[in-house]
Amino acid sequence: MSQTYLSLTVELPEEASESVQDLLHEAGALGLEVRDREGPLMPGVRAPQAGEAIVIGYFDERETAEDAQEQVQEAFPEARVGLSEQPQQDWSNEWKSLIKSVHVGRLWVGPPWDVKNAPEAAVRLVIEPKMAFGTGDHPTTALCLAAVDAYMKDHPGASVLDVGTGTGVLAIAAKKLGAGRVVATDNDPVSVELAQENQADNGTPDIEVSGKELTAVDGTFDLVLANILANTLIELAPLIAAKVKDRLVLAGVLAHQRTDVEAAYQKLGLTLLPGDSQGEWVRIDLKR
Repeated sequence: MSQTYLSLTVELPEEASESVQDLLHEAGALGLEVRDREGPLMPGVRAPQAGEAIVIGYFDERETAEDAQEQVQEAFPEARVGLSEQPQQDWSNEWKSLIKSVHVGRLWVGPPWDVKNAPEAAVRLVIEPKMAFGTGDHPTTALCLAAVDAYMKDHPGASVLDVGTGTGVLAIAAKKLGAGRVVATDNDPVSVELAQENQADNGTPDIEVSGKELTAVDGTFDLVLANILANTLIELAPLIAAKVKDRLVLAGVLAHQRTDVEAAYQKLGLTLLPGDSQGEWVRIDLKR
């Protein structure tokens, strides 16, 4: 990795903050900093204007950062976007301070430097937040962790498929909570590598982690998880639905996208169940 990093700063209306965060994650950001009215600002940083948020994505490759900049400008023409180069040392500790541990049901999920604060009785997942999405502190991940905890409590030994696994957090959680066969897939090689590292660090070596297409994954699964963007969920609906034996949990969906995502899966014969939400984010639960 180079001695500098690139920061892509996006200033835009606060209601679009979650969407641009998702875009930057998908575009390969190493980490994100979000400045809005919901969280305290770090000392010395510039606050957003009234009604706006500042979202900063960190990258270590200029080409990746410039591609992300183009995507943001196309998707959010009203945003003010700037790309700058900074010494890597300046942001590393600040970035760590932005990663928070979470306690969801029986699960504690957090970074290695916060393990000492994990509750004694919790099932611990140590996730190294590097270049993939899913450290537990994002609402969509937390919503899915709650679903995994609830399902595994009632279905010990269930088989689980995690589509778009990112850091592998959901697959690892399922395994630690007593799942049988667990398969995790992602089309991003960096995510696959990181998920495999986290799998080893958490003592769950028998999870099948790979970059396989869904059509190459054998069998159906009691619980299928897909925490990815709404348009991808709709696009992959026939492939994802075909893998569901009992329960399907979808996340990465904003409230205004819910109806379209639900319709895509109901058309394929799945029955809608009560889901959950956190802020603008919704979790969609369905049953075969």
